[in-house]
Amino acid sequence: MPEIIETTVFRLEELSDSAKDNARAWYREGAFDYDWHDAVYEDFQQIAEILGISFKTRTVRLMGGSTRHKPCIWFSGFWSQGDGASFEAYYSYRKNASAEIRSYAPQDAGLHRIADVLQAVQRRNFYQLRAEASHCGHYYHEYCMSISVERDSPTWQDMTEDAEEIVTEALRDLARWLYRQLEREYDYLSSDEAVDEAIAANEYTFTENGRRFG
Repeated sequence: MPEIIETTVFRLEELSDSAKDNARAWYREGAFDYDWHDAVYEDFQQIAEILGISFKTRTVRLMGGSTRHKPCIWFSGFWSQGDGASFEAYYSYRKNASAEIRSYAPQDAGLHRIADVLQAVQRRNFYQLRAEASHCGHYYHEYCMSISVERDSPTWQDMTEDAEEIVTEALRDLARWLYRQLEREYDYLSSDEAVDEAIAANEYTFTENGRRFG
């Protein structure tokens, strides 16, 4: 014979502190199975364009069978020593990058410094430097970027002695900057405040010990 079992369910705010922790842990387990980093990537693409960076792309297949191109931006995080961010791209001089980056991100001194460093080394090389960043290895951090730098001089003039090192380090600094933004976004989305807000918005209910009901 079928039985009817009655269960009392609770909203998050009605739970004890320990039960709330259980409910939050349940939510976090599946909270990041979507492209939560898309907003960070979009911002990064805007910044890269200002600096003169164009990303290589890769083809991804969508659920309906169609495809689309995604920029070659990668990361892993946020708990292991080898975690970080990297990208595959082409770089060349872009006029007014230092001024535009200050307009786009007026409070970000790190981005200002990267733009200024690139501007200065380009000036010493008559704005002819180009670079290519490719992925190498099995990890995703700034040292997994193989970066080649050359000077596109019509008279075959060599680049200044320090140019390759400066451009390479500036692009790696940009990868470090991206990783910090991703880490900050992840920390926010997984914070108690953000998790509580998401649980409330979805009207999830729980048993007394914080286990998801149903």
